[in-house]
Amino acid sequence: MSNTLLKVSGLRKSFSIPDGMFGKKKLLKAVHDVSFLIPEGKTFSLVGESGCGKSTTGRLISRLIAPSEGEIWIDGEEISQRKESQLKAMRKKVQMIFQDPYASLNPRMKVRDIVGEPLAIHTKLSKAERNKQVSEILEVVGLSEYHAHRYAHEFSGGQRQRIGIARALIMKPKLIIADEPVSALDVSIQSQILNLLKDLQAEFQLTYLFISHDLSVVEHISDHIGVMYLGTIVESGPKEEIFSNPQHPYTKALLSSIPIPDPRLRRERIILQGDLPSPVNPPTGCRFHTRCPVAMDICKVMEPPVKKGPTADHFVACHLIES
Repeated sequence: MSNTLLKVSGLRKSFSIPDGMFGKKKLLKAVHDVSFLIPEGKTFSLVGESGCGKSTTGRLISRLIAPSEGEIWIDGEEISQRKESQLKAMRKKVQMIFQDPYASLNPRMKVRDIVGEPLAIHTKLSKAERNKQVSEILEVVGLSEYHAHRYAHEFSGGQRQRIGIARALIMKPKLIIADEPVSALDVSIQSQILNLLKDLQAEFQLTYLFISHDLSVVEHISDHIGVMYLGTIVESGPKEEIFSNPQHPYTKALLSSIPIPDPRLRRERIILQGDLPSPVNPPTGCRFHTRCPVAMDICKVMEPPVKKGPTADHFVACHLIES
């Protein structure tokens, strides 16, 4: 049985935003009571529509932003309330791969300096030793030593993302948070990057929190999946269970939107009515009830508890699920 590397419990985050004139403020509830865990060496994917809070969850776990409530345990250490000055040791264990492979790279720095910057911050290696490690890690991600002397604008999108992966990998972290790492790339390049991430996971025993809106990408790389809607996880479980036996109406609607490559086959498409509600003023009860095709009266007034699904590690937050 794998050890738990990441455990998130009751995570919440609200942002104070302007509300019209006269300096009034209102709360945007981006993440609402999110809980999950990731065993060491596995991939847990968060999937959902844009604005559902999955990227905010990733930034909370990496402590790029501080949570409003909840606990974040990484490798046995609780980090949710640590001050910035206390997070340096944790940052060696947790690294991020960002969505835009160009915006996340400093255009004024050469690749050698971009990838080697974490070594300069966290180690006492000499410049020659840092450059040697940079050359080695570039080879690992499919680039060459001569690429280290170029700037980010001289590379294609796929190559830039390989640079981002090399920067995340240089400190030999335990957890990598990949926030939409292939959404800005061509489809052919997407598969190369996904295969690279899987190979690196096997080689370095990495644990991934993978964030995406693309279910076909999630199916390729995940071990477990959490489906997010309006800041909360409505269903989670093993990849095979989620794709073959979805329980939550929102999960079923998402899966029905996946194209089938065989034109002779047909799948009933579930069309959700209405727009995604605002996280500033989320619906009472079940947050999905305003768009749910099978909503009941209880859904409008009572938030559904998380219940066990068909298997022991399959969980669903829905009143339709029997206890």
